[in-house]
Amino acid sequence: MGSVNAVEPLRLSTLTTLRTGGAPERMVEARTRDELVDALTDVWVRGDEWLALGGGSNLFVGDETFEGTVIRVLTRGIEELPSPHAGRIRLRVEAGHGWDDLVAYAVEHGYAGLEAMSGIPGTVGAAPVQNIGAYGQEIQETLVEVELIDESTGAVSTVPAADLGLGFRTSVLKHHYGHEPQRRAVILSVTVDLLVASERVVRGEQLRRALGLASDDPVPLTWVRERILATRASKGMLLDADDPDTHGVGSFFQNAIVTDAVARTLPPECPRWPVAPDLDAVTVIPLSSYEGLVPVAKTEAPDVKVSAAWLIEQAGIRKGFKLPRSRASVSTKHALALTNRGGATAAEVSELARFIQSRVHAEFGLVLQPEPVLLGVEL
Repeated sequence: MGSVNAVEPLRLSTLTTLRTGGAPERMVEARTRDELVDALTDVWVRGDEWLALGGGSNLFVGDETFEGTVIRVLTRGIEELPSPHAGRIRLRVEAGHGWDDLVAYAVEHGYAGLEAMSGIPGTVGAAPVQNIGAYGQEIQETLVEVELIDESTGAVSTVPAADLGLGFRTSVLKHHYGHEPQRRAVILSVTVDLLVASERVVRGEQLRRALGLASDDPVPLTWVRERILATRASKGMLLDADDPDTHGVGSFFQNAIVTDAVARTLPPECPRWPVAPDLDAVTVIPLSSYEGLVPVAKTEAPDVKVSAAWLIEQAGIRKGFKLPRSRASVSTKHALALTNRGGATAAEVSELARFIQSRVHAEFGLVLQPEPVLLGVEL
């Protein structure tokens, strides 16, 4: 592979937090931006199947050998840049930098906008792909642009956040098994725009509830971060080698996004949050469809996000649940997390995930969607 840093392939079960997957045919490491560009270019010229691997915290890998090249993205670095907006600063961060390391840096320096996403595992480069978020805060709120390299052309370009198709835990870059992403590319760096403030008023309902805030008084970013980390730890959502409840991908299923009409059919005690309507969405209806119809004013209520954890538990799946003789189980701390209790295969995790999906569908008529990227796995 020339100047590319080829290494002995490691089992993906040792590089992913769910701990599934065998060794790929080839593996390379990229510790600088140039090495990452060279490694990707080399793989694309060769025509290999490929996987760019960051922290492996949002990846569910199948049991079969990955017949291709895994490129480990190990780049690091944060560069401070001026913002065109008064009282703000921009940070350009290398794709392999740890996400929580970035959040810790921002909080330490008094830069607000990421603190509610403390403790989310994985790398900065993966964050826009998934449009990560927690407690009502999402990266799209502060994301300015990404630098990426396209597989089809090998060209490096800077792409504004508005062109990434960011949605609820998705983007044009996200890949699902059996479905190609709309844009096959790898992020090299990420730029965010943050408020320069060591404390701030917390506005979001989910975050205020998680923090137990009753007043509108400003609170320190350090306090918010500490409380969020403690909350995530109590739910088994902070990586801990000694805690099997953290050997997963965090929330395995997405909270369900449903119409207001569907939400009203669910029990009133089901936790729910309004989702802002897409004001740019346009539906084109053929003229022929209007025959015999009476035009009415559009009065649709915005969609609603409902708690997948609540749906799972009310469908009879309790914390710690596992199928007979399986080494995969629901976390003992959080019903939304599926965990590897030691040596579980991808097939065992998949069997548990499908069982949960079937129970929720039978009880509530909703199909829960997996949150991690699936590689060599079908649900």
